[in-house]
Amino acid sequence: MALLRRPKTKARVKKAEPAAAKRPPFSEAVWRAVRAIPRGQVRSYSQVALYAGRPGAARGVGREMTTLPSGQEVPWWRVTKAGGVLAPTVAHEQAKRLRAEGVDVEQRGQSFRVKRAQEPSERGQAAVPERKRAASKRKR
Repeated sequence: MALLRRPKTKARVKKAEPAAAKRPPFSEAVWRAVRAIPRGQVRSYSQVALYAGRPGAARGVGREMTTLPSGQEVPWWRVTKAGGVLAPTVAHEQAKRLRAEGVDVEQRGQSFRVKRAQEPSERGQAAVPERKRAASKRKR
């Protein structure tokens, strides 16, 4: 008795198994930019987007910060909204961590804001361009 075999018409192609969940390049770039923020300093979402190579993607940075896996070593608390305002949902924890790093954080009601160093022009001194300063030194 002859065994019936299936005719070879097409080679069976193995279906590619899904690889481990890979993060898109933007996610990696954002988290790399956040890891690069020095201790005791903060960056805004738009600054992180710029350093990640995607200027104007501040909302994308915010989305990536909300999807941060719990086991990652990313200092999320160093990222603030524009003007140094802390995100309302995590403001208390973020303020605590920033203060531990030596950052001045002020609280007004329920909102928190990072104090920033004043520029010379903000302290009442006129900002003089470098060329004019150099020219005035030569006259003396």
